[in-house]
Amino acid sequence: MKIDGGIGGLRNAGEMARAQEELGYDGLWSAETGHDPFLPLAMAAPATERVELGTSITVAFARNPMTMAMVANDIQLASEGRFILGLGSQIKPHIEKRFSMPWSKPAARMREYVEAMQAIWRSWNTDEKLDFRGDFYTHTLMTPFFSPGKNTYGPPKVYIAAVGPLMTRVVGEVCDGLLVHPFSTERYLREETMPALEEGLRRSGRARRDVEVTAPSFVVTGDNEDEYNRAAAGVRQQVSFYGSTPAYRPVLELHGWGDLQTELNVLSKQGKWTEMGKLIDDEILDAFAVCGEPDEIPVKMAKRYGDVCDRVTFNLGRYQDADKMADVKKILQG
Repeated sequence: MKIDGGIGGLRNAGEMARAQEELGYDGLWSAETGHDPFLPLAMAAPATERVELGTSITVAFARNPMTMAMVANDIQLASEGRFILGLGSQIKPHIEKRFSMPWSKPAARMREYVEAMQAIWRSWNTDEKLDFRGDFYTHTLMTPFFSPGKNTYGPPKVYIAAVGPLMTRVVGEVCDGLLVHPFSTERYLREETMPALEEGLRRSGRARRDVEVTAPSFVVTGDNEDEYNRAAAGVRQQVSFYGSTPAYRPVLELHGWGDLQTELNVLSKQGKWTEMGKLIDDEILDAFAVCGEPDEIPVKMAKRYGDVCDRVTFNLGRYQDADKMADVKKILQG
């Protein structure tokens, strides 16, 4: 199983990436939250030699396939073929109200989005005429002046973040990897996510080995009780935020916690973010996060994901700081 870390923001992104590569991480992910997800990877690329670099995630529907294909191609070049384009759909309010972009049929749109990028990359790498015509996107013009030409390393791999069965099937049909959403429990992963992925693979005539499954798991740990409790409080807050989203209700319903989603949604509309975190009790926390002493985390992570996922991301909070890298090394060696 591959073990991944992350890069948060632009501050010392290159140094952080190099330090984690030296510690043995297999991949580093950059998220689109308070910063652009690509710029940290552009800084990490020349500072590293081996580690894979990916977005987990960048919002697909905030951009069109051409602009996404271009920046992904550039990072693929800068990293010498080590880039993974991890896409997410986001939810309707953010696409329409934050990005002022159209929203409809997210799974069907995402499938076509990936196919459009693949057509664009083919036009650059094989001189095939660009002639993509879909229900959501049309790309039929590419002149030599605007083409970057053939990429020495080929097009980047494309992963999609998915929770529901429709989006998960899209991964099996057209993508290289699945980014399991952090708001997934082990039970939901095994009973809902993996069967949907297998169905998508059957539709495309591919096998499980053709898709890499990545689990970006919440981790609650610390060197003492105070650190552990602060880490737990942060994860409770994040779980409650995800849980307030109607699209993620099936995860809670599988465990009999469907009413919690309704309550969290009401509080979110009232802006009561702190109160939301208090509704995540220890049972719910343990379902969504790997919790324990630092040296217990690798064993618990392997038990939870070892036979179903190909790689995992340690979301370690404070351990992502440069001065805590020794702690990360200790955990990995454990």
